[in-house]
Amino acid sequence: MVKEPTHDDLLRGVYGPYRANNDLLFYHLDLRVDPDKKFISGTNTVRFKMLQDGTRIQLELYPTLQIDKIAMGSTTLKSERDGGTFFVDFPKTLRTGHTYSIDVHYSGNPTETGRFGCFTFKKDTAGHPWINTACEETGAYVWWPNKEQWRDEPQEGMLITVAVPNGLMDVSNGKFMGKKDLGDGYTRWDWRVHYPINNYDVALNIGNYVHFDDKFEGLPLDYYVLPEDLEGAKRQFAQVPGMMKAYYHYLGEYPFKKDGYKLVDVPYSGMEHQSAVAYGNHFANGYLNRDWTGVGISPRFDFIIIHESGHEWFGNAITAADKSDMWIHEGWTTYLESLYVEYTYGHDDAMKYLNAYKKKVKNDRPIITARETNAEPPQDQYFKGALFINTLRSIVNDDAKWWPMLRGYYQKYKYQNIMTKDIISYFNQQTGMNLTPVFDQYLRHTAIPTLELKFDKPDDAGGTVQYRWVADEKAFAMPVRVGSKEHWETIHPTREWQTMKTPLTKEQFDVATDLYYIDVRKA
Repeated sequence: MVKEPTHDDLLRGVYGPYRANNDLLFYHLDLRVDPDKKFISGTNTVRFKMLQDGTRIQLELYPTLQIDKIAMGSTTLKSERDGGTFFVDFPKTLRTGHTYSIDVHYSGNPTETGRFGCFTFKKDTAGHPWINTACEETGAYVWWPNKEQWRDEPQEGMLITVAVPNGLMDVSNGKFMGKKDLGDGYTRWDWRVHYPINNYDVALNIGNYVHFDDKFEGLPLDYYVLPEDLEGAKRQFAQVPGMMKAYYHYLGEYPFKKDGYKLVDVPYSGMEHQSAVAYGNHFANGYLNRDWTGVGISPRFDFIIIHESGHEWFGNAITAADKSDMWIHEGWTTYLESLYVEYTYGHDDAMKYLNAYKKKVKNDRPIITARETNAEPPQDQYFKGALFINTLRSIVNDDAKWWPMLRGYYQKYKYQNIMTKDIISYFNQQTGMNLTPVFDQYLRHTAIPTLELKFDKPDDAGGTVQYRWVADEKAFAMPVRVGSKEHWETIHPTREWQTMKTPLTKEQFDVATDLYYIDVRKA
């Protein structure tokens, strides 16, 4: 059942006038974290360019955190809070095309909430503080003030400076720029993000970390783990170059080269924080000590390394402009798992791995939710999303075309915030086909298409079979391979009945259901 959006959901979901009137350029998040008091205090400097004249902008901060002051230079600004949203008012009109900067000073005790806690104060087994963030579901505004929207990312990146008690380390996104002893029992750790970044990707990881590193084709690979996890990490993280090799092969090089790639030890399963991927998969293959797809393939590799790192390409480099289109992150990254399997173990294992996801699909509501309502799409965005993309590959039915098409799609949209309509437009143009009804059927409806087959009794001249698609989209038409595995024949069903001759009986007549995510009904 889909829940009705709350007032807060709509305030955060809608790209309203006080968001649309400005374009984010840069954040400087400067924070001090007190583990004993579970308290944070600091400033986010927000630099933005006005897209139209205005005297107000909209930002977000969780209601339990205090806004201490908002300033533009020496001028203190007024603001109005409405739940998790706050509106900043300016005494003079901000002009179109001009760049401005404000400092939002804030403090408080972050609320632990959501699937992974969002902002958690924990202890490691040795009793040291272990503090982490993971806020994709609930929103980054739980611990820092920002423009809580996927559509607009800071185009010039971000500076993250975090002061923590001496003896602890902060690992955040971006390139490590150095640390400074502040002389008051705290050390500040400085990180520079050189690319646009999704607000929920911004991360703190504070702990008694040790560091080791590697390289892949000149790309720095940096690993931060607790001392007791060092040996396990050295064993598991050796899979990273193989993962990079596969994704480089299909999509192109790692998208955040200036920032490098990091894996960071955390107390939850994992998260795709840009250039600082969170890892908590128990330093073992599979997913949390189990065979994720149940067909004996996922125990060959570390699921969190392969999946969460895949998000660097889909989710981080290519980002959905609205949460309703989150399948652009999850469906495509789940599909990347199968590409890793295909590159490493071959096509048959990839198909086996992908098709095992069918049992995880619920088909209880559409993958794409209502736009601008801050609504979380269902889990089908992962599994049904990946199975749909494999179906798309089978529609193209020519890998010599598919691989350049896939790479071209990623290269065209990397560092952009896009919607499903952009993907449809790209694949329609590249294939020369009208795939809009196919995309819409899989993404905007609950049911998957059913191929209906009606067999006539054969006579001396052979038998016939009638066929059509049962689908919600009136214009739904999708080629599909039928007949026998040794001699597939491609037919082009629509929602209208068509007839073909076949020498095969009803029992012999097969459909390539491992290549398409469809149902088949024979009569």
